[in-house]
Amino acid sequence: MPLLEPKPQALRPKAKRSPAPDRVPELHARGTPRQLCEELTEILGPEKVLSKISDLVRYASDASPYRFVPQVVVVAEDIDDISTILSYAHGKGREVVFRAAGTSLNGQAQGEDVLVDVRRHWAGVEVLDGGARARIRPGTTVVRANAALAPYGRVLGPDPASAVACTIGGVVANNASGMTAGTTRNSYRTVSSLTFVLPSGTVVDTGAPDADEELARAEPRLCAELLALKAEIEADAELTARIRAKHTIKNTNGYRLDAFLDGATPAEILRGLMVGSEGTFGFISEVVFDTLPLDREVSTGLLFFPSLPAAAEAVPLFNEAGALAVELMDGNTLRASVSVAGVPADWAGLPKETAALLVEFRAPDPAALDAYERAAGTVLDGLDLVAPVASVENAFTRDPKRISGYWKARKAFVTAVGGSRPSGTTLITEDFAVPPGRLAEACASLLDLQSRHGFDAAVAGHAAHGNLHFLLAFDAADPSDVERYAAFMDEFCKLTVERFDGSLKAEHATGRNIAPFLELEWGTRATELMWRVKEALDPGGVLAPRIVLDRDPQAHLRGLKTIPSVEPIADPCIECGFCEPTCPSHDLTTTPRQRIVLRREMMRQAHGSPVEARLLESYGYDAVDTCAGDSTCKLACPVGIDTGALMKEFRHERHSPREERIAALAARNFRAVEASARLAVAAADRIGDRVLESATGLARRVVRPDLVPEWLPEIPGAAARRLPRTHRPAAVAVYYPACVNRIFGGPDGHTGPSLPEAVVAVSARAGKPVWIPDDVAGTCCATIWHSKGYARGNEVMANRIVEAAWGWTAGGRLPLVVDASSCTLGIAHEVVPYLTDDNRELHGELTVVDSLVWAADELLPRLEVRRRVASAVVHPTCSMRHLGDEDRLTALAGACAEEVVVPADAGCCAFAGDRGMLHPELTASATAREAAEVTSRPFDAHLSANRMCEIGMDRATGRSYRSVLLALERATRP
Repeated sequence: MPLLEPKPQALRPKAKRSPAPDRVPELHARGTPRQLCEELTEILGPEKVLSKISDLVRYASDASPYRFVPQVVVVAEDIDDISTILSYAHGKGREVVFRAAGTSLNGQAQGEDVLVDVRRHWAGVEVLDGGARARIRPGTTVVRANAALAPYGRVLGPDPASAVACTIGGVVANNASGMTAGTTRNSYRTVSSLTFVLPSGTVVDTGAPDADEELARAEPRLCAELLALKAEIEADAELTARIRAKHTIKNTNGYRLDAFLDGATPAEILRGLMVGSEGTFGFISEVVFDTLPLDREVSTGLLFFPSLPAAAEAVPLFNEAGALAVELMDGNTLRASVSVAGVPADWAGLPKETAALLVEFRAPDPAALDAYERAAGTVLDGLDLVAPVASVENAFTRDPKRISGYWKARKAFVTAVGGSRPSGTTLITEDFAVPPGRLAEACASLLDLQSRHGFDAAVAGHAAHGNLHFLLAFDAADPSDVERYAAFMDEFCKLTVERFDGSLKAEHATGRNIAPFLELEWGTRATELMWRVKEALDPGGVLAPRIVLDRDPQAHLRGLKTIPSVEPIADPCIECGFCEPTCPSHDLTTTPRQRIVLRREMMRQAHGSPVEARLLESYGYDAVDTCAGDSTCKLACPVGIDTGALMKEFRHERHSPREERIAALAARNFRAVEASARLAVAAADRIGDRVLESATGLARRVVRPDLVPEWLPEIPGAAARRLPRTHRPAAVAVYYPACVNRIFGGPDGHTGPSLPEAVVAVSARAGKPVWIPDDVAGTCCATIWHSKGYARGNEVMANRIVEAAWGWTAGGRLPLVVDASSCTLGIAHEVVPYLTDDNRELHGELTVVDSLVWAADELLPRLEVRRRVASAVVHPTCSMRHLGDEDRLTALAGACAEEVVVPADAGCCAFAGDRGMLHPELTASATAREAAEVTSRPFDAHLSANRMCEIGMDRATGRSYRSVLLALERATRP
């Protein structure tokens, strides 16, 4: 063990707790049973079998109110792995559940035996027929698929609110639809063909010309049973009419029996049955979608009404006017959404009874949109709208930023409302549909029902399609509260079915919480047919038992998860998973959601339990060390949960007093540290990479990997000892070269000016001269200490840089231009909590400008571009995302290159200062997909705006990245 390895107990929760009823039993502390682990390892390999208790716990939760801990997690890489797992399960009598994004709201992504991760190795999009179709792998997010289609002017039909996180496999398996899909643009209507693996291991490609011949050869019994069921259904006129009627409104409850009416052959029937089957019929390995036109002309209005029924009554009017989307939000939803960035703060003062409609028209050209707006205006003239707070406008807009803000508030419904629930309560998301003409009546009935059962629920939905969602919060650890929820569900289901003939699941699929009510909606005849279909396809009952079909009338009350309170920054988390795709470590160790899930399990455990001890043993590396600390999870989370900040706090808690003193000493003496670092980098050029790699490798093993960086061949040589000479009197801005650019030089092979020289030259060239203070040495943005959780060192440097910057800028009269995006973020925002009161006032007078903004907004309009390269690929950093200046990177690159490419899979490189040197495996994992895109073709330039990120991308791609300001200087050089 390394000498300075931190003690796991330092991360033990300090809050008081009592063992929760749903805690993981102590007998599971060692994780997967040995025999099961050994058998799967033998047939799949050790790297594909996750067996630690921390692995099982982090996969036990999805976005639903349920929690089931699997016996083992398997990471499948290809169809051969899937077939092997299914064969093993048949032979051993085991059960299998497939999990991709885990954004399911009804427990579909949870299993109690073998859970198979089908996200990590299953991403990819192939655009076909000029965009008319797309072949998509199941681990691809909807957003990623649409990004590939956008250049062709096409889009997928399904558009769920969780599109940033949910994956195509889950969308198809649940027939998820969303804001605009309704019953005509959903997966069932837009999937052209599927490739899937049946429980028997047979692989079926329904798009193959010989699909039925191959299926008949491999599965003669199944083909015969499917055709017999088809004949039986078609012979029953009453049942046929019932099936057709049930799907005139949105309905994902139960299996798609209309597949027997729509499909003529076994392969065609299976194509329909697999959609919405929730992983109970097989594994979908590939989907070919028929895409839809992407109408780029958009007009959107957010309209406020005095009550929910009043808003619902207006829905048919906008449907008739041609609106593509009509979304409903009640007062609770609107007020809760103030936690979402960009939502007007005065919404918090909206009356409880207020409701709003978000109405959107889309058209292929401006003239068509004009016509839609005229129709919308006629509707508005006849409505009694209200404006309870000043920000309400009750008008349509074409402004993309405002439209994006409206949709951000709407799509945050579950997370924003869930985040504002009382601490310690479990969130239930219900989803039902009624005939659209009865929506107002259904709203009134729902409000009455909630009131009688003591729930103050939030309501929103796809009103254009009669589809409503509502959220309930209750204490799953309190039996009386569970009984209250159960009584509500019984009455709600009867109300929906018996009064409105509605569907109990419109788009979230049956799942665990509606399975007991399936027969109530469909009746005995149709329900028994569904059981027979399941028996035909999965006679061994291997796949996802109890997720769609369950004869236990109390099944929806089994496995409800408690939500113990954790650290305040993470406590609002509802485990939705929106944060996961953006997390750099999501393919290596844990995600932000999983870091919180593990923390909650510690709180469920008795103090010092064997399970807690095992979780703590893994948490240091899996959660804390391999967090890049980039906080892009905060941007992805609709309520801004910053798990990166929590991990930095945990790093602080692991530090000994001695480590904190050393870090503070380094901050106080940073001038010497900086000079020493520059000398060390210069000496490295003479020593050689191989010797340094061996020396740092030994030191890492002896001391601690998280303290000693690994020497990487991509680390550049030293920067010049002296910065360019500048003159203060003529300067219009103060230029602050970041310490990283004062220590490290430019990329290997770069023969032009250094970055500081380039910034000075190009600023002067544009008539905007800058001044570099003589005393910048020894100052820093404080990110070095902030990212590692060294509180005292952070305070020392944060206050020093603000005091210095205030003096350099003449009390804030000149802007401070910073040449590394992470340092700009640090000085502009991250230092603030660590400042003294006096320095916080000084900070408020500063104008901190990222060099990208300075160059794009102030310099570029005054420069003449004299030469351009043919192509450039850019790497937007996570700090640019926080600062909101990614567009400046592409603008500057566009001045330097004829073609600019932003990789669709661009994300945080996870180099994070020196974290990519402490844990090179983190950067390798985080950059894998972006690097594959970058290296798939040649580019003349590889551009970014942060030296350490450039080093990380050098290592990931083998290409030489440099600052876009170096490229700008070259492009405008006389």
